[in-house]
Amino acid sequence: MSLAATVQAKLADWRPSDGRQTLHFTDEPTGWAVSLTADRSDELGCKLWEMSVRRGSAKPLDGAQLQAWADRVAGRATGLMEPLKVVEVDPLRGEALLRSDEPSQKSEQLFYYEVLLKNMGDATVRRYQASHLPATKREQVGYALTHEAVGKLVGDLTAES
Repeated sequence: MSLAATVQAKLADWRPSDGRQTLHFTDEPTGWAVSLTADRSDELGCKLWEMSVRRGSAKPLDGAQLQAWADRVAGRATGLMEPLKVVEVDPLRGEALLRSDEPSQKSEQLFYYEVLLKNMGDATVRRYQASHLPATKREQVGYALTHEAVGKLVGDLTAES
């Protein structure tokens, strides 16, 4: 069973009770650990707060490998409301930052995804809300995805080529 299919199967049975909870599991065949923090989950989808994956026992990626991973994720991740683009790859910090290419706008608010990749094989997906007004801070917000979209995104984050 693929990692995407495993994620979908786990989500199909998961029903967080009262408030935000985290589903965490390790996929033994691939070695990837998956954490999904959600406010709600039902038979079709969930309202995620954060999604993260971590590669087990990985060697640190060098700058070129980190850049390749970021480019791969930006090119593959098509299940989100906005396409992703690589904003920055910092080999010294061992991080790559991806964001929505064009944020969604509702009234005066902007909404965008942010994906942080770390050279040890960690990836985290969050969604933010920001304002056009000066001196206002962005806020992390939940985002709704179907179980199929969550599985695909996990597959996109963990794809080797």
